[in-house]
Amino acid sequence: MADDKERFSNGSIGSYAAVGDSFTEGVGDPGPDGVFVGWADRLAVLLSDQRPHDDFRYANLAVRGRLLDQIVAEQVARAIELGPDLVTFCAGGNDILRPGSDPDDVAERYEAAVADLRARVGTVLLCTGFDTRGVPVLRHLRGKIATYTAHVRAIADRHGCPVLDLWSLRSVQDRRAWDADRLHLSPDGHTRVALRAGQVLGLDVPADPDQPWPPEGQRTAAEVRRDNIHWAREYLVPWIGRRLRGESSGDHVEAKRPDLLPLRP
Repeated sequence: MADDKERFSNGSIGSYAAVGDSFTEGVGDPGPDGVFVGWADRLAVLLSDQRPHDDFRYANLAVRGRLLDQIVAEQVARAIELGPDLVTFCAGGNDILRPGSDPDDVAERYEAAVADLRARVGTVLLCTGFDTRGVPVLRHLRGKIATYTAHVRAIADRHGCPVLDLWSLRSVQDRRAWDADRLHLSPDGHTRVALRAGQVLGLDVPADPDQPWPPEGQRTAAEVRRDNIHWAREYLVPWIGRRLRGESSGDHVEAKRPDLLPLRP
């Protein structure tokens, strides 16, 4: 994608729509007004900085908890209608987390949406999954996530899409990159993802997303055990309960930026 990097870096992206679930909505990165910020909003700022004042428009259509088919029906169709220069399409993670899900089947449906977007939108940036080897609960799904990630990279090759490779982003293996729920990124984690996305698009970013974290004191076994008990009570049990009841964290939640609007008023 060398030609894309050269083209993007000169400020040719004047509009951007983000499509996805809680990752793209920005859960784990609360703003001062109570609305989540997240990596996509931070990427929009980086892109806006390449343009003259007020000459950049941004929409974030992502909603937490959405499955792939919901994202395609609700958000991909809207993104095509908006017709931005760039769409980031990160979806399928919630499907993979479901018991009995087949990453091959999810990837087949994902590719159909990518093909539709590529036929209507100039550039579509795809996102791989994270390496979950160090994430409680999710580490046992690492094989499924790796399979889906391999599919995403192959789909990107077939359709000429740049890839935000989250699997290879080593800095998010640190626990400080994750929110207290251990399922969503922290503000620092979202920042590092935004920086990597900017690099993929050929932007001169202000910091290295893989820069080392500051030294951290060693935690005792008792502290780790206490943290794990607190996490299970506060986050894991409610998460499992929602799934048993067929509920989603995104029920009654709407997209925070459903229209392409200037990033800065």
